[in-house]
Amino acid sequence: MIKTNPDNHHFRNKTGWANGFKSGYVAIVGAPNVGKSTLLNRILGEKISITSKKPQTTRNRIIGILHRPFSQMVFIDTPGVHPAEGIFNLRMVDAAFSAFPDADILLLVADVSKANPNSEQVLIKTLKKSKKPAILALNKIDLVEEATVFAAIERWKTAHSFFAIIPVTARHGTGIEKILNAIESHLRTGPPYFPEEYLTDMPQRFIVAEIIREQAFRFTGQEIPYSIAVTVDSFTEDENRSLVSVYATIHVERDSQKGIVIGKNGQKLKKIGEVARKEIERILGTKVFLKLFVRVQKNWTKDSKALQKFGY
Repeated sequence: MIKTNPDNHHFRNKTGWANGFKSGYVAIVGAPNVGKSTLLNRILGEKISITSKKPQTTRNRIIGILHRPFSQMVFIDTPGVHPAEGIFNLRMVDAAFSAFPDADILLLVADVSKANPNSEQVLIKTLKKSKKPAILALNKIDLVEEATVFAAIERWKTAHSFFAIIPVTARHGTGIEKILNAIESHLRTGPPYFPEEYLTDMPQRFIVAEIIREQAFRFTGQEIPYSIAVTVDSFTEDENRSLVSVYATIHVERDSQKGIVIGKNGQKLKKIGEVARKEIERILGTKVFLKLFVRVQKNWTKDSKALQKFGY
């Protein structure tokens, strides 16, 4: 688990949890690239879910834990819901839908600057079927005129009975406190699920692999679409030296992609490693030695065994 920075969070009174303390699970759902992961990171005040401008960056369910004076919210970030074809995309969508039964509240995120009718139709249908209380975050309001926001609110009001519709800009934090207050008002009374010092229940190896994958995405631009997976082959801690040593492999589907990731004279792979290492050090709070390898796993996105090996 990744621990929080105590300076950035509120904690309970030493006498115990206050009467009326609330807790619950909140699934963050939406179409690809609407800003779900950015919203989660903004809510937590820490980065635990990777982001990029490419749709479907999030491939697994990610847990983020927010501690407030009178509540604990356990957020579940999910892959983008889209009309899926192929075993890899189907598994991502299944991962998103699997969060619905586990959630007490559903937080639907929509991009107010760009409608996605196909995904939205599927999501609304699933929301109605689940019968769970739902809140709508209309994201990216900084990119449109005020009239467009009002029109979107009216359109979504007719689509589903949300207990709140809140315009936000996840990137800048606009509207975040309104979302949290609305969620808190609908949580049930109950004790916290996690100790107050934890930010996520995801293993450190998982977070490290995700950070490496994020940087591989960013430094390969449009050259490598979704053919990258990352496995952590070795993760060892040397407490005497305050050092974590990580050996990881970036998997691609074709030989040509391997050359792109490595780059001329290995410069691109070196840059991926440098930026990823700094981010891992920030999150783990210790020095990190990171060694990256690149391996071709032929057509892994279509291979059930490979998908299982990579954690999908």
